[in-house]
Amino acid sequence: MLLPFFAVVVGLVLLVWSAEKFIDGAAATSRWLGLSPLLIGMLVIGFGTSAPEMMVSVLAAIQGNPGLAVGNAYGSNIANIGLVLGFVALIAPLAVHSGVIRKEMPLLIGVMLLTGYMLYDGWISRGEAILLLGALALFIGVSIVRSRGQQDDPLVGEVAEALDSKAMSRGKAIMWTLIGLILLIASSRILVWGAVEIAVAFGVSDLIIGLTVVAIGTSLPELASSISALRRKEHDMVLGNVVGSNLFNSLAVVGLAGVITPIEVGREVLIRDWSVMTFMTLMMVFFAFSWRGRPRRINRIEGGMLFSMFIAYTGYMVSIVVMS
Repeated sequence: MLLPFFAVVVGLVLLVWSAEKFIDGAAATSRWLGLSPLLIGMLVIGFGTSAPEMMVSVLAAIQGNPGLAVGNAYGSNIANIGLVLGFVALIAPLAVHSGVIRKEMPLLIGVMLLTGYMLYDGWISRGEAILLLGALALFIGVSIVRSRGQQDDPLVGEVAEALDSKAMSRGKAIMWTLIGLILLIASSRILVWGAVEIAVAFGVSDLIIGLTVVAIGTSLPELASSISALRRKEHDMVLGNVVGSNLFNSLAVVGLAGVITPIEVGREVLIRDWSVMTFMTLMMVFFAFSWRGRPRRINRIEGGMLFSMFIAYTGYMVSIVVMS
């Protein structure tokens, strides 16, 4: 039993480290290819911070554990809002200036409602998974078009500053992108094996393990990058990381897993996990959205509310494991 726990710990540590190297390498490579800072911030970094979830979920689906894939995606969304955004806002209130992020928030709510509709019949079919990937492709296309006309957005300066702080040569950027990707795959395999073995040993579903241990672990890159952005006072990047990552988790992570194999989801996923995820998303949007066009701040009280919801949800999920 010690070996699966060791595999989870080693897998998570390696996953977080390799994800950071992959994101840094991919962002630097994209800059060498001439992508704008706004596009790098919206797509490359958002995609990169969701790379652990994508790797874990794809491998879980291939190995016949689709519940782990869904749990990882939705649990990570909850952790991103409660643990990452909530905790960071507790440290320091977050000022929201970016119009790009505010425009993505209604889209995120729409994606939450779409996934709720898909979960209603207890299945995510291949057709529905393809629809999620199609929505992702549409989002990427719109982001590319939008990035050309919003180069004065506050997010542009923050992303450019972050890229300057981790500047690297073209060869080094490509090297870390490849090394990070290879280690992401390897660490994901180790993590999935350990998580499935623990689920079997405790007699709980892989969904529960995905919603707790794996979800929190794969959200650590978002937490690390957000704390780093906070130190540089790049508040829009903190919120942008969370919004972008949650979009990719809901569309790409679940979509890829569902294309590999249709996913059966119990009624409790819709009633418990999707409801918590959607409610926390609505809270985040309400706290961050500027209703009169003025900059908005997510203050410590609001951050504490999000963080408290995450703690309560995680505590409830742990009690399920303990009482099983």
